[in-house]
Amino acid sequence: MFYGRKNELNRLSRLLKKKVSSLVICRGRRRIGKSTLIHQYAKSFDQFYEFQGLAPEESNSINVQLQAFSTQLAQQTSIPELKINSWSEAFSLLNSQIDTSKKSLIFLDEISWMAQGEKNFSGYLKIAWDTQFKKYPNLVVVVCGSVSSWIDENILKNTGYVGRVSLDIFLEELPLYYCNCFWNGPKKKFSTLEKLKTLSITGGVPRYLEEIDITMPAETNIKSLCFSSNGFLFKEFDHMFSSLFKRKGDIYKAILNSLAAGNKTLTSVAESLNRQKNGDFSKYLNDMEQSGFIKNEHTFVPLNQKLSKLSKYRISDNYIRFYLRYIDPIFHNISQRHYEKASLDQIIKWDTILGIQFETLILNNTNIIIQLLSIPPGTILNASPYFQRKTNTQLACQVDLLIQSHYTLYICEIKCKKNIGKSVINEVKSKVQKIKIPKNTSFRTVLIYEGKLSKAVVNENYFDHLITFEDILNQPD
Repeated sequence: MFYGRKNELNRLSRLLKKKVSSLVICRGRRRIGKSTLIHQYAKSFDQFYEFQGLAPEESNSINVQLQAFSTQLAQQTSIPELKINSWSEAFSLLNSQIDTSKKSLIFLDEISWMAQGEKNFSGYLKIAWDTQFKKYPNLVVVVCGSVSSWIDENILKNTGYVGRVSLDIFLEELPLYYCNCFWNGPKKKFSTLEKLKTLSITGGVPRYLEEIDITMPAETNIKSLCFSSNGFLFKEFDHMFSSLFKRKGDIYKAILNSLAAGNKTLTSVAESLNRQKNGDFSKYLNDMEQSGFIKNEHTFVPLNQKLSKLSKYRISDNYIRFYLRYIDPIFHNISQRHYEKASLDQIIKWDTILGIQFETLILNNTNIIIQLLSIPPGTILNASPYFQRKTNTQLACQVDLLIQSHYTLYICEIKCKKNIGKSVINEVKSKVQKIKIPKNTSFRTVLIYEGKLSKAVVNENYFDHLITFEDILNQPD
């Protein structure tokens, strides 16, 4: 199943119109569909070579990685499997197989794994690019990896690669419109609430969505995927972290556990873990941000129309938060099959988790909200959560999503409840009073919701815009 990614494919396709070779970076969290995207792109080429690094293991030395490369090269060419002594030799052998008369694509997947044991790997690749690969007018080399921080440090911020990277793609979750495509049966069979329950756990991660059995209810899918000892999402967290962060996985997990309890500033995260707020700690947070698990969002001050230095980290990955809140605490019991006969409602407190997960889905699809509000994209100054610090003269205020265009401020409340009563109006009115709105700027109130609105909310007609979850699912990207 391949849905969406039209913008990425269009950007990649434009490279074929060039008369020189192209070096492409493709990064993003595991399971997000990087390899699938490149395989789709490869259909436009006459010649395609793919190489994957071996997953991190203590025994995977440089020699083991080189041997794996040699094996893969032999499988795709007429070259016999050879003993390769260096990455310089490996790239030279690959270069000898490129047909100058054909459109060719070289795909180096999980590049940080491939580089294991060789500190100068990126240097060897740079030399190969300069002296061999870039000479071919019909060649595209794609470097791909889940450890985005490795790519950032060793290629994107490496002065040796300045001016050499033609395209850098950071692949994010699928927009909700394309997530909706995974329920490809008759649309009337599936309620938006049923889809929301599943999406609240999978987010827009294609590989997770592929595991959905649409013949079964959401609760059955979730029980099977998350609370069964052989469920795909039961051990996914450990698999993902062992391959991405290796021996330091415990530190990263502790940071995520801190954020699972609520959004925090850098100082608050460090204090919650009794750690120093130093360069190493900031790097851990940056690594997870680069991997697509968290986001650091600076609040935007409408009055000054500038980003504040004040920022908070939040978990932006629905699966990660769900795992930490509901699977990890009972991991042992699940592995012992103690929950096989329990109903999902006995395990999950939907009223507690669904609202948080719904908000994350919406924030990850802010562009769709902007489209539904018919705001011209070129007029957007900022779109993100908004928060203030409590002071002696100022009450604390938090807005789920604040969108500011040149002339209008959109104050968006995100709400997921079975029944949404009039209290939501009072909440938003209170927030509006605390926000200093710039002169000559209008404001609009927006309710983005899943649930049933009470008659009082409808009759008061307070909100300028009402956006349902169904609206968002059906809005093309």
